[in-house]
Amino acid sequence: MSVDKDTVKKIARLARLDVPEERQEQIAGELNAILSWIEELGEVDTSAVEPLASVTGHSLPLRTDKITDGNKVDDILANAPEQASGFFVVPKVVE
Repeated sequence: MSVDKDTVKKIARLARLDVPEERQEQIAGELNAILSWIEELGEVDTSAVEPLASVTGHSLPLRTDKITDGNKVDDILANAPEQASGFFVVPKVVE
């Protein structure tokens, strides 16, 4: 695949970038270099490599799923400008 000035213009328009006319040829060359490097990666033999779900090989620790109220009512209501019976008091919005 080859990138030319018209393709750079289209990519810039889609990405909402302002690429000056004098830089478009340079950017096309850089994009072509990147694409040729990616094509080189396709030549690497990966038939003996197993697919990975994670590069670290570690599993995440799991916790039990317990439903609690958090016991944080007093901490949460401490910042409330007004409270009543363990709830926030807000102004009436519907009459």
